[in-house]
Amino acid sequence: MNDDLMIDVRGLHHTYTHTGVAEPVLHGIDLQVRRGEFLVVMGPSGCGKTTLLNILGLVLSPTRAAALRLAGREMLGLGDGARTRVRREMIGFVFQRFNLLPTISVRKNVALPLRLRGLAADGQVDRLVDRVGLGGCAHKKPGQLSMGQQQRAAIARAVIGEPALLLADEPTGNLDSANAAGVLELLSDLHRRLGQTVVMITHNEQLAVTADRVLRMCDGRFVD
Repeated sequence: MNDDLMIDVRGLHHTYTHTGVAEPVLHGIDLQVRRGEFLVVMGPSGCGKTTLLNILGLVLSPTRAAALRLAGREMLGLGDGARTRVRREMIGFVFQRFNLLPTISVRKNVALPLRLRGLAADGQVDRLVDRVGLGGCAHKKPGQLSMGQQQRAAIARAVIGEPALLLADEPTGNLDSANAAGVLELLSDLHRRLGQTVVMITHNEQLAVTADRVLRMCDGRFVD
């Protein structure tokens, strides 16, 4: 076992079944990601990127795998409660569609992961909201923000509490080029400051420039 690895996946397969028809999506994926690494996974729509990310984030269980370790701990076989605790304590998610709660303020959205862990927000929420450039919008609701501002709020929510692993699913897919560049710069800055392991999936070549490593997927496999 390598203590330098945040992610260690071996022989990962996943198949969806619709109306009795099996649709294999991932075919024997092996993936090792070092602690503190910024990895970008690229590939066309439908190649299995989001399925892989959901499995890494313990949202989805693989159909079959030889190993799925996060920070040296085997995740295969964990019950729902244990998987939920791991997600809350060590994983942050950034989604393409933001997934902010529309009825509460930016500040309360950002503080939500801390509340779910039973932790006090203290001043760290306000400091992080300021850091992502939303200090003047902390009391606004998501619907009062631009799309770029909503994504910044979603990133702040994902990194509050400094989770060891940050997973980003097409985080700029709904943004124009200027906002996309700003979001990528923010993710890179937070990665440098916090030392998190980041796995970001995208099909945008321009987003790969600041990554430590780029892997490409096609038809459920990594390709050279």
